Formats: sequence, structure tokens, C-alpha cells
Amino acid sequence: MRFLIFIFIYCLIFSSIEIKAQSVKNRDKSHVEEDKLLEKTTFSESATDSIIKKQDHNQLNEVVIKSQPSLVKYGTNGNIDVNVNGTVLATSSSVSELLSRVPNVVVADGEISVLGKGEAIIYLNGILINYERFAAIPVSQIQKIEVISNPSSRYDAEGKAVINIITKQNLEGGMTGTANQHVSVSKFGGTSYNTLLDFSYSKGKFSFITNYGLQLGRNRELLYTTRTRPNPDEYMKSELTTDWKRRFNNYSNFGIGLQYSFSPDNYISLAYSGNVNDLGGTVESRNSIDDNSGSSFYATDIDKNDVLLNQFVNLNYNMITDTKGSTLFIGSQYSNYNQTIRDFIEENSVVEEINEERYLKNNVGSRINIIAVQADYSKKIDEKTKVEIGAKFSHATIKSETDFLIANVDDTDYELDDDLSSDFEYNEKIAAAYLNYVGSLNEKVNFSLGARAENTSYNLFTNANGIQKFEKSYGNFFPNLLVNFNFSEDWKGHFSYVSRISRPRYQALNPYVIYQDSFTTIEGNPNLLPEKTHAFEIGAMYKKFDFKIGYTYKIDPISAAALRGDTPNSYVLRALNLEKGHAFFTSLSRSFNLKWWNSTNTISMSLTKSVDNFYAYEFSPVTPQVYLYSNNTFTIPKLFKLQLLAWYLGERGYGLGSDNSRSTVTLGIERNFFKDALKLNFSANDIFHKFMVSGDYNVGQTQIYYHRTYTSNYFKLTATYSFGDSKKTTYKKSEIEQSENNRAR
Repeated sequence: MRFLIFIFIYCLIFSSIEIKAQSVKNRDKSHVEEDKLLEKTTFSESATDSIIKKQDHNQLNEVVIKSQPSLVKYGTNGNIDVNVNGTVLATSSSVSELLSRVPNVVVADGEISVLGKGEAIIYLNGILINYERFAAIPVSQIQKIEVISNPSSRYDAEGKAVINIITKQNLEGGMTGTANQHVSVSKFGGTSYNTLLDFSYSKGKFSFITNYGLQLGRNRELLYTTRTRPNPDEYMKSELTTDWKRRFNNYSNFGIGLQYSFSPDNYISLAYSGNVNDLGGTVESRNSIDDNSGSSFYATDIDKNDVLLNQFVNLNYNMITDTKGSTLFIGSQYSNYNQTIRDFIEENSVVEEINEERYLKNNVGSRINIIAVQADYSKKIDEKTKVEIGAKFSHATIKSETDFLIANVDDTDYELDDDLSSDFEYNEKIAAAYLNYVGSLNEKVNFSLGARAENTSYNLFTNANGIQKFEKSYGNFFPNLLVNFNFSEDWKGHFSYVSRISRPRYQALNPYVIYQDSFTTIEGNPNLLPEKTHAFEIGAMYKKFDFKIGYTYKIDPISAAALRGDTPNSYVLRALNLEKGHAFFTSLSRSFNLKWWNSTNTISMSLTKSVDNFYAYEFSPVTPQVYLYSNNTFTIPKLFKLQLLAWYLGERGYGLGSDNSRSTVTLGIERNFFKDALKLNFSANDIFHKFMVSGDYNVGQTQIYYHRTYTSNYFKLTATYSFGDSKKTTYKKSEIEQSENNRAR
């Protein structure tokens, strides 16, 4: 942590001194050359530092100053724009890895969160997408990332923050494309290979784009858990180690899109995309249990055979309706998810010096279909005033069947276990409409005021733990307000209030059994309620400094815990609703961009308190959590770029438990060849292997400690080759996907 604090303080102090010196130097130089003045001066950003001069009759006519592109831009409304194209971030192997390097964004356990806000939903070019589509986006097509902390009513009410991924546009009159090859080597996880290809072509009114990605190799995740019941009457201590040794048989994603432009302001697009995840490998669990009856040992080996096929079809129409820039968007999408699991499980146990063995087969078939339609209209009244209205409707159907077959070692026939087997059906319809008004009170104050109304109806059937049927309909209203203040050239500020909802993921509702070991299962909870949040934020910008302070109140927050099962030593990992939650945060950020050094630095502190009186949690102290982030790129002209990325997320106590600290330090070097057509990058990620998720909590008289280790430390070599001859951008791809897709994970 001392190393990270030193980096942050050094960058903060040095940047102020360096920028002042640079400013004085530039000001003096401008006085010297004032008499020669140029008729026009243009400033543009590029990866190289050079000055291009045009002369006419010995007079300087135009100066174009090219500098290293700035990594981060802070908005007066609290948003953050992170530039990807032309930065070292573009060498990330996946969008997930890319977002883990973005300031204020934390990626862990398949969840993407914004510090101070919570879990975020993902947009692609302003349209909501699901996690599977997000994972399939080629990094080479990404222009920038927008982190929207205070989303307006225009955005789906699902999620507490929005991350909008902006891709590059297709080009007119030719073709362009990139080919990427990534090789990652980790002592902990093994070797993996990522091949990424994308290609686009435009001619006349037609534009075409396609991409394909393939990942092969291995990956690893290790979880160590202890469960202790200290009460002498029911004493038990379990030490469980679960080792996921994944083998990527075929992890691929693909996409193809076609666009026809009736005019520059009127076009229609059709896109098909998907991904195949064929996962093999093994899961090894070792569980040692001590209780009042003695000691026992259990070993479980699972031979994984999981195949997931996701497919998406989008048909969209876009139109600019008047000369002021008013727009109309109509979109539709069909999503299909098919999952097949054929796992073979071998159990071995030693109880009172008696060996026992048995074999299980876990067969799962799951299908999810989602149909969604959406319309958005933005009426621009003048330069400072516009009205946004829109509506959407979605229908989701989910069906799954789970069969557990069990045979003893001496048996050849497998018998169905009715307690572990189940069927699940779920139907959901969501209708939504929103209205948002953007205006100004005067030259110094502008605002956005809106509201979103959603009505949800669903029915659920399952025969897990007996026949269970649920049917419910409910409506929600979500007001939003954002006010921006422009006090002066140096001082700006904002105030926001945002209300949101987080519905449970579909699999979290499904009570089917995911087998982990003979005493641990993961099961859904059909009684889960949606989580509602009310968030307030005040922010101020002074020159290059960005400051925020905020508070979030949560109703029925969705969490998870290991709860005692039906047998004495068994536990079920299940999602659940807590009673309420409070979260305070404050942050200070500073970024600067010099000719040779680009740096972004953030320091944040948060205080989180969760409250629950139903699940018999033991209350614990509430302690603040510190977050430090520093991303630095050093450019050596005509040679290479060096990158140093470091962040630290400190310990925290949230009232019902505590989380331990974790951190990452990444070093990288990059160089271009053949007039920038070929780019080579070598990086050492998480070089101290400190990105580990761990913590503890007490629930139901059980003390639980967990420590999860990922394949985050690796050496990676990336080669990127770019080709093409296009010059003019015309392609304006838009896609529609709804929050229902995010819940299909």
C-alpha cells in the first residue's frame, strides 16, 4: 500500500509543478512569436509528438500540434470519459480486462461495479447490452469508455450506474481491419491464447462489419473457505478448498452487421452476433470436517462438460428528423441462450476410517428467449433545450431441467435423485416509458429532469423442494434530477438525485442445484425481491481537480451468504435480500497530459453499512475503505511507450462482515513498426499477485472466512496488425438489448 500511496502523491504534486512550468514556458514562447502570427491554429491529438507547419510566402499559416491522447476526461455532471484508442489500454485481451484498468471501476466475481454507486449495467453506443454481448466486443473496435455515475431516466432503471462503450465508426470508400494475437502465460493459471479479428467495408450506401474471436488454453480459480460453529453443543469446523482448473475447448465470439443508408441522416441496420463457450477441465474439492463425532475427509472431482450458445439478432432504424438535430430510433431484438451441462462427479470420503465412493451425473438443459422492442425520440428545441421520450417492451421466457443421477461404486445403473433434480419455468413481461427534459435556467445553470415508469409482471413454477408457484405484478416510478453549475472558467459543480432498481438475475431465482461438493451446493431463491436505490451526489471541478461526495440508500439490497442446509454439516450458497443499506463516498481525482507523460490519479474513501435482522447475522464494526488509483503512460518519442498501472482497494467493515484489501500493479511496454501498421506490446499483469477477494462474516452461528485467488498474474505478449485504406466515417451502428439480457447470466 505504501508503494501505491507514494505513486499517487508523487503524480499529484509533480503534475502541478510540471504543468505550471509548462504553462509559463508556453506563455513566454507565445509572446516571442506573437508578431509572426498565424491565421489559424488547430490542436489535434495523436500518439506522436510533432509539429506540422505550412508556409505561404515565408509566413506561417497553420500549426497543428499533436500530443499523446489524454486518458481521462472528467465531466461537470460527474461522468468520466476514458480514451482507449491510441492508448496502452487498447492492448487488453478482453473488455473485462480493459474495464478492470479503468478508474473507479472494480471487476470481480463476474460483477462490474462503480465505486460509490454499485453494480453497473453495460451500454454499447448508447444501447443496453447483456454480459455475453459485452464479453464478445473486440477491444480493437473500442474508441472510448463512458462511466456514467448519474444516469438520467433515458437509461434503463436496472443497475446503479452505466458504463457506455463507444466503438469506432466504419469507414467509407474502402476497407479497414485489425488482427490481434494474445499469448498469456501464468505460473498459477497456465497458458491461454486469444485470436481476435475484425473487418469492415463500406461502399456507397452499404456498410458491412464482421468480427471473430477465439480463446484457447487454460485458466484457474482457487477458493479456500472455513466454516466454524464455535458453540460446544454443535461444534463443527470445515476447511474446504475448491480448485477450478478450466480448459477452454472453444471460447469464441462472432458477429456480422449490414447497414443501408437512405441518406446521411436516415439508415437501417441488421446485425447477428453470438458466442460459444465450450468449457472443459476439472473442479477439485477437498473438505476436512471436525465435529463432536470426530474427523472426516471428503474429496470430490468434477469432470466439466459445459456448452453455452448465445445468439442475438438486431434490426434497427435511425433517423435525424430536422435540421436542429432531433433524432428517432426504433429497434428490436431477439435473444436466445442455450446451455447444456453434462458433468461427471466422483466422490470419495473417509468417515471413521471407512472409505466410501459414489458417482454422480449432473445433466442440465436451460433455454432463455427474450424479445424486446424499443422506440426513442429526442426533440431538440434549441442549443440548450431538448425533450426526450421513449418506450420499451420486453418478454422473457426461461425453462430448465436438472437431473441428478447417482450410483454407488459397485453399481452400474444410475438412479434419479428427486431431491437434487428439478424443473423450472419463468415468464416475465416489462413495459416501460420515460420522459426527460434538458434545459437551462440561465447562462450558468442547466439541468436535466426526468422520470421513468416501469410495470413488471411475472409467473414462476418450480418443483424443487415441492411444487412452488409464484405470480406477481408491480409498478415502479423512478424520478431523476441533475443540475450543473458553471460558476466560472475554473469552477464548475453539479448536484444529482437518481433512483434505480436491480432485479434478480434469472438464475438467482431458479432453485436448481449447482453441485460444488458433497456438503456445498449453490441454489437459487425464488423469493428474491428487486433491490431499490436512491442516490444523491454533489460534485465540484476546480481546474484539473475533480471532487465528489455522495450518499446511497438501498431497500432490500441483494446479497449472498452460505446458509446451513438440511443436514448438520451442509451449507447452501444462496442469494438473499438484506433489510437495508447505507453507503457514503467521497473522491478526489487529478489527471494531466504532457508531451511525454500521461497520468490519471484518484483517491477515494467510502463507508458502507448493511443492516439485517432476519438471517441472524452477527453485527460487526463499520470501517471506511480507501481506494487509490494511478495510471501512467510514458512516451519515448520514436522508440516506445511505458505503462505503470497501480490501484489499491483497502479493507472495509460493512456492519455484517468485513472484506480484506486487494491491489494490482501492472507494467507494460509497447512499440509500433512499419508506419504503425504493426504494434507489439509486452506486459506483466498483477506482478505481486495481490488481486484476491477475501473476507469473513458470521451468520446463523457460523463463522465463515473465504479467500478467492484468480489468474490475474501473467505475462502477456500482444501483436496487433492494422490494415485498410478508408478515410471517411459514415457507419453509425446502433443496437438494442435490454436489462433482461443482463439477468440471463
